Amino acid sequence: MSLLAVGTVAFDSLETPFGKVDKVIGGSATYITLAASYFAPKVNLVAVVGYDFDHNDILNFQKHGINTEGLQIKQDKKSFFWAGRYHNDMNTRDTLVTELNVLEDFDPIIPESYQDCEVLMLGNLTPSIQTTVINRLKNRPQLIVMDTMNLWMNIAMDELRHTLTLVDVLSINDEEARQLSGEYSLRMAARRIHDMGPKYVIIKKGEHGALLFGEEKMFYAPALPLEEVFDPTGAGDSFAGGFTGYLAKIRDYSFESMKRGIIYGSAMASFCVEKFGPERLIGLSYSEIEERAAQFHDLVRIV
Repeated sequence: MSLLAVGTVAFDSLETPFGKVDKVIGGSATYITLAASYFAPKVNLVAVVGYDFDHNDILNFQKHGINTEGLQIKQDKKSFFWAGRYHNDMNTRDTLVTELNVLEDFDPIIPESYQDCEVLMLGNLTPSIQTTVINRLKNRPQLIVMDTMNLWMNIAMDELRHTLTLVDVLSINDEEARQLSGEYSLRMAARRIHDMGPKYVIIKKGEHGALLFGEEKMFYAPALPLEEVFDPTGAGDSFAGGFTGYLAKIRDYSFESMKRGIIYGSAMASFCVEKFGPERLIGLSYSEIEERAAQFHDLVRIV
């Protein structure tokens, strides 16, 4: 059924040990919706861009079956822009430029046609905006998944704690999990985060895979060893898109289904890092995705 993704659609300038690109399409909602479009029957986008956003880029979303009715276009401001440089280990990066532009006063509008969403994916935005989106839906979705970051833990912890009480799944990286929970052990960190509200916690460990905690169970999916990693930007959001898109497709939100969702999310993240920006997520075949997912299954299968 339908998936609603709320986040950023932006321009990125990226530099990695493999090269440099200027002003490519980026943003959390871009990666989430593109990855989810291979699974969910209906993907709805809520985000905001400026007058500098090319109409052809909107058409690219639509070609992937993504509904852009909720994509606001502000004619008086530029789109959100981020520039970063990755270190040789590809796990750390320096932010060179951040220009909020249209995000300074982003007010998420939920079109009437989006009100039937069964899965809500809240990309990384301020906790207050994430809460606003939840409150503007007439009916609570069957599953609400949330991403966040350490910035909001530093400057908006009270708002973040409130939003956590409203969601089913929190997806964050290991450093963020430790900061949010105050625990070094990731198992203990997940337990503390459960107490804050989310029934399930996904802790991403980059090139070391991802952990799923919930229902007193734990699941680990390793990352696929790739020959080349060109650009890790958007990998976490691609993971989220694959995960939520798969669950929206099968309409089963149990722990066992989430385990399979982790595999498909990991597969989409592995595609994402093979090219700069979201290029690798465009025009994939279903056979490619299933073959990649099978490689992940082989990594976790014992017999």
